[in-house]
Order: sequence, then C-alpha cells, then structure tokens
Amino acid sequence: MGVPVEEDGDTLSGFKTTRVLRDCAREKTIFVHGTIADQAAVVLLEKTPITKDSLDELFSGSRMELDMRNDTCSTYLLQPPAHLNRIMTTVVCPATEEHMKKYQSGELFLVEETEADYNSITLACIEQQSFSIQWMYNVLEKKAEADRIVCEDPDPQLGFVLLPDVKWDQKQNDNLYLVAIAHQRGIKCLRDLTPEHVPLLKNILKKGEEAIFQRYGLPAWKLRVYLHYQPSYYHLHVHFTALEYDAPGCEMTRAHLIQNVIQNLQLYPQYYRSHTLFFTLKEGDGLLAKFKEAGRL
Repeated sequence: MGVPVEEDGDTLSGFKTTRVLRDCAREKTIFVHGTIADQAAVVLLEKTPITKDSLDELFSGSRMELDMRNDTCSTYLLQPPAHLNRIMTTVVCPATEEHMKKYQSGELFLVEETEADYNSITLACIEQQSFSIQWMYNVLEKKAEADRIVCEDPDPQLGFVLLPDVKWDQKQNDNLYLVAIAHQRGIKCLRDLTPEHVPLLKNILKKGEEAIFQRYGLPAWKLRVYLHYQPSYYHLHVHFTALEYDAPGCEMTRAHLIQNVIQNLQLYPQYYRSHTLFFTLKEGDGLLAKFKEAGRL
C-alpha cells in the first residue's frame, strides 16, 4: 500500500525522474523513482478503468484516429474527453530504500519459513527494516484520511477502521479495494495471531462485510477478505477486495483468507506460531538476503 502525499495539484510539477522501477503494460501501470524538492520520491501511475456509466459520453465525445483497417476489422487510437482519461497517481515522499525495493522489478524466490526461521531470521529483520507504520497510526488517531473512513468500531481490543485503499479510485465496484486497520497494537503479522485474536478477526470480517454492502451494495460472497504474509506494514490490517478483481497481492503465495485463518486458530491454537509458512520475496529484499546468508535458499 502506497502512502499519498496530500498536496495541491502542483505536487508533480517539480518531479525529476531518476529511473523507472517497474513498467507493466498489461496492468497499465508504471512506477517511477525521482525527486521532489530534493527529496527522494516514488510515483505510481495507473490508468483508471473504463466505467459503464461513461460509455455513452466516451462514444459520443471522443476523437478517433484510424490505425489499421482489414476487411471487417478496424483499430483506432481513441482520444476521450480529458475527464475520462485520468491517471490514478500515488506519491510516496520522502521515499526510502525499502520503498524502492518494494516497487522495483526483480526475480521472485519462494521462501520456506519454519518457526525457527521466523524467530532467528525474520523477526530481527522485521524490527530493523520494516516500513514505518506511522501512516496507520495517523488514520487510527484521525490525524489523516478521516474523511475517507467508511466505518469504524472504536473498541480498543476488537475495533478497527475501514477505508478505501489508495489504489482504488472508488469509481466502480469491479476493482473494489478497502483496508481494515485494527486499533489493537502489537500484532505485527500472521505469526502473532492466537485464539485470543479470533474475536477481533471475526469482528473485522462481519462488520467490514456489512459496511461494504451498505455503502457499495457488494454482498459478502462477492468479496475476498485476506491478510498478507509477508505484509508490507507490520501492524494488523485486513484487505477487502472484489472477488473477481485480480488485486495486487491476492495470489496464494501471499494472501491468507481470513476465514481460513480463523478456522486454523480455532482448530490448532499454535497454528501460525509453529507451522511452516511459504511466501515469495523479490531479489534485493533484505529478508531474502538474510535467508540466503543462513543457507535457507
């Protein structure tokens, strides 16, 4: 999850490009490293989806330039009205080396992490190299993004705040993406979860689903609700995405369905403390380097 800089419309006027970190033509995204006022920054650009309610205006108000015609098939370059041709932009500034590694292309490795690996390798790396979670505390304390909150349960143990992920432009439900951030602190990741956290997880799932249905009309059976391991930010948060949306990070090597997490904890209290977990890491990741140094890859 990127953290947007809340500035005016001229935020990028002084952006100086250093290099392209990743370019994905299929997803219509590009990740760029550069500087803003001499501070390191990462800019994420993503073409917004075409919405159903914009089709009439798109067809009637666009300019078309013929690219190729062959028998019954023709292709065109279409220039739509400016307000239908927006780019979702996230600015991370100041950006750290960890941000660069997160957004940069790199070879993937499947990591097998035992309980001993977590305690001797991963835990120390988390404490030394993880992203700052201050932006999450800002949300929980209403210091930022208060106007974007969809729902909140203020209970310090069972409560959470639900808000749209910055990757979702909120124009349509096809790529719906929200994040629930737990009020309870000290839960870094999946490995910390025990049966005492089941009421918290159930509360997030139930009230999150209800809030999404009330606000967006999407029922529970149309949602994918999951936790990441490894997460980008080590404070308990849960992802809610549209089931048919191929959201970043929803692959089986990273996403753990919350329903399965709850069931595993109920059946075996020490499941996430003791079980071997598999996940992918990218070349250049500090944790990957530690696993290699330990001879685990």
